[in-house]
Amino acid sequence: MTHKIELKKEKLTLSLINKINQKQYTTAKKGFSLLELLVVILILGILAAAVVPKVVGAGDKAKVDLVCVNMKGAANALKMFKLDNGMYPETEEGFEALQANPDSDKYANYAPSAYLEKLPKDSWGAKMVYMKTGNTFDIISYGADRREGGTDEYSDIKYSGCK
Repeated sequence: MTHKIELKKEKLTLSLINKINQKQYTTAKKGFSLLELLVVILILGILAAAVVPKVVGAGDKAKVDLVCVNMKGAANALKMFKLDNGMYPETEEGFEALQANPDSDKYANYAPSAYLEKLPKDSWGAKMVYMKTGNTFDIISYGADRREGGTDEYSDIKYSGCK
C-alpha cells in the first residue's frame, strides 16, 4: 500500500512540475507591449530623419558627377583630335567629327580609327553639345530637364565647370 501511495505522490509531483513548466512557457509567449513598440518606432523615425535627407540628394549629385566623367572622356578624344590635326573640329561638325573624318582635305592627319566609338550622352540619356570657342571648346549637358538654362538640379552642366 505504501508503494501505491508513493506512486501517487510521484504522479502528483510530475503533474505539478508539468503545470509549472506549461505556465512558464505560456508567460514566455507574451508579445511586446505598446510602449516598447512606440519606443522602437520613435527610434526608427529619428534614424530616418537623420539619414533620408543625405541619401535623397546623393542620386542627383552622382548623376552630375557621371556627366563630368563622360565629358572628360569626350574632352580627351577632342584633345587627341587636335594633336593629330592641329585644331579642334568646328561646332557644326560636332562630335560626329570624332567618329568619321568630315573633311579629308582639312584633316589630312586624321587617325586611322575613330576618336570616339559612340556619341557621348549625359546621365539622362540626352546627347551632349559640343561648342568650339576659338582655340578652346566646351561641352554642355542640359541637365535633367534637357532644356537650355534652368536652376538647381535642372541647371546646365558645362565641361568648363567640372572639376
